[in-house]
Amino acid sequence: MKAGRGRGRGQGGGGRRAGERRAGEGRGGEGRGGEGRGGEAGPALPCDVRGAGAADGARRGPASAAHWRARGRRRVRRGRGAALKASRTAAAPRGGRWPRALPYARPPVRACALPARLPPARPRARPRARPRARPRARPRARASRPASRPASRPASRRRLPGRPAGAAAAGGGGGGGASVSRGQRGGGPGAMAAAKRTELGPLVGAVDQGTSSTRFLVFNAKTAELLSHHQVELKQEFPKEGWVEQDPKEILQSVYECIEKTCEKLVQLNIDISNIKAIGVSNQRETTVVWDKFTGEPLYNAVAAPVSGGFPVPAAGAPSGSPSVWLDLRTQSTVEALAQKIPGNNNFVKSKTGLPISTYFSAVKLRWLLDNVEEIRKAVEDDRAMFGTIDSWLIWSMTGGKNGGVHCTDVTNASRTMLFNIHTLEWDPELCQFFEIPMEILPSIRSSSEIYGLMKISRSLKAGALDGVPISGCLGDQSAALVGQMCFQNGQAKNTYGACYRLPYGTGCFLLCNTGQKSVFSDHGLLTTVAYKLGRDKPVCYALEGSVAIAGAVIRWLRDNLGIAKSSDEIEKLAQEVGTSYGCYFVPAFSGLYAPYWEPSARGIICGLTQFTNKNHIAFAALEAVCFQTREILDAMNKDCGIPLSHLQVDGGMTNNKILMQLQADILCIPVVKPSMPETTALGAAMAAGSAEGVAVWSLDPEDLSAVTMERFEPQINEEESEVRYATWKKAVAKSMGWATAQTSSQGDPSIFCSLPLGFFIVSSMIMLIGARHISGVP
Repeated sequence: MKAGRGRGRGQGGGGRRAGERRAGEGRGGEGRGGEGRGGEAGPALPCDVRGAGAADGARRGPASAAHWRARGRRRVRRGRGAALKASRTAAAPRGGRWPRALPYARPPVRACALPARLPPARPRARPRARPRARPRARPRARASRPASRPASRPASRRRLPGRPAGAAAAGGGGGGGASVSRGQRGGGPGAMAAAKRTELGPLVGAVDQGTSSTRFLVFNAKTAELLSHHQVELKQEFPKEGWVEQDPKEILQSVYECIEKTCEKLVQLNIDISNIKAIGVSNQRETTVVWDKFTGEPLYNAVAAPVSGGFPVPAAGAPSGSPSVWLDLRTQSTVEALAQKIPGNNNFVKSKTGLPISTYFSAVKLRWLLDNVEEIRKAVEDDRAMFGTIDSWLIWSMTGGKNGGVHCTDVTNASRTMLFNIHTLEWDPELCQFFEIPMEILPSIRSSSEIYGLMKISRSLKAGALDGVPISGCLGDQSAALVGQMCFQNGQAKNTYGACYRLPYGTGCFLLCNTGQKSVFSDHGLLTTVAYKLGRDKPVCYALEGSVAIAGAVIRWLRDNLGIAKSSDEIEKLAQEVGTSYGCYFVPAFSGLYAPYWEPSARGIICGLTQFTNKNHIAFAALEAVCFQTREILDAMNKDCGIPLSHLQVDGGMTNNKILMQLQADILCIPVVKPSMPETTALGAAMAAGSAEGVAVWSLDPEDLSAVTMERFEPQINEEESEVRYATWKKAVAKSMGWATAQTSSQGDPSIFCSLPLGFFIVSSMIMLIGARHISGVP
């Protein structure tokens, strides 16, 4: 018998193991002594002393050999213990026990006699390997240790994606390789996703500044995927009833905070923020700000879009049929005075601006500030004042402020000031003279998609990480939603369903219909506004805008006033349980009817009640009321522009109510399309910024805009049934009219009589009696 010599390359593990390996391969052979790392060579082992492993290997063939090879490698890594165990194994008698003195003593192993000739091993297509035992965990290396410690993984293991090539060991127990930290190693879907996200780009950011909150969102320009965002809630101030104000500095600080937090989230996602190539802005449109251009400080709070339970009636003296949107008591007297200045009561303002004289728009608010705020009036006289909507204030501040900030606005925001001529796309001198507003304080007018300036934020602020990124997109919130819904063709329309349940006022719906390059003036009380102008040399597109005064407020009224449900989600469940209003109709004319009726005497009614009507039917009727009002606006748009609507794009908080969306499709008899990503307003601002000349990272080609998935609601009732329900709704609307006028004329205002004392009536009665007796000559 020949004795095998030990090898220093770590292929041993005991002559018994090598013999078993060869037996497992079906060849027999010489036993070999093994030598572990730092150990001595094991003694010679005759090849006929192979124990049970030989027979076992003969039965299992290559699978057993692979198992024992891996097992031998593991023991080699244990160093001197492997050689010691090999020597103890060789010294054990045939069929004997392991010495009890060893701490890893094993149960007895039976020997088996080998046949004269081993049968050939049967090959298997996919051998089942035994599960590998996990190696003992090593303590994590500290930062002070050198990076050259041997890798703990065997060389045969496949290198995972993202793992450096030097991480695998070059040899067996004595080999070594470069160590890899836990953060560098790949493995698992999380690491693969992180490695993939590092290749994202280009990216576009969007500031979405609303009445109740500010957000900053980052999109992938190639897929329109929302990668990260952050939101900060804002406070509103109500100094007096009907007054709504906000702090401009708080708004600006919320923008900086949102940018900072979003950048931190992107870094955590392993996304390089240097890939942000442009920033867009969308904002509340009519909110007015005046600030000092030398100090950068606001001269008064921002006068926000006035709010109430609904829209007010037109001001006294205003042209008949002109809508005055959202009551603000501080400017009501200003509106009435301006209406009296119009010669012959001819609304030349609407012919230039597409808007009626109203408390809602910026010119009236600015006129009030000039008349009532001494500091603003003095700043105008000293040529220190700057006026703008929220977009102007943000762009001026983020591009340097008092150190060279850009004072500008875009055509969509300018068209809501009532100082902008929508035909010439410039500030109108006649309108400025009519409102007595100096043109020197107005911002320059730009398109909705061009580079206005570069971000210049102090490096002391964390938001300064985006310093130097161009601000290249700006749109009013409703125009941004129209772009985000990709309504670029004539006749396409979108509806934003408001659902702000936590604020002390109700919200409605905002419908915009793209009329193309033609400005259409409505005969049904709709507004004409600028939709967008996506480039300096691109044509301007117009839109008809209509508003439903009561939408989300209906749900809030059912919840808070009637106690039908404890939450808005419960309203949907109640309506879903019955699936019908059972002939019940709800007209929510809480403060009158608006477009297309403009009837201030109307009041809310619930009609068609029977003894079987319950709260579920009323909840269903309330949702139907929102859909019926939307159809009335769309019918008015169709009559004005003559373009039939093929489908309706929707967004907003109430679109999460699937019952409402299906009802809307049934009542309109056209599909209702809801994007899977609800952030259409911010998406529109990002699209405008990314497609600007000089940036050009976002394509507005319709073929490239199909990445955003949509949820489609098809009509489920026939057109005849829909028309019957709509006609019955019209009857209910007619019943709601005339209530306020009849009540006022019959009862009058008794408040003055209630304030008089009882003695006044007694004395006056006695005087009247004495006078009557004197006149009649009765002594």
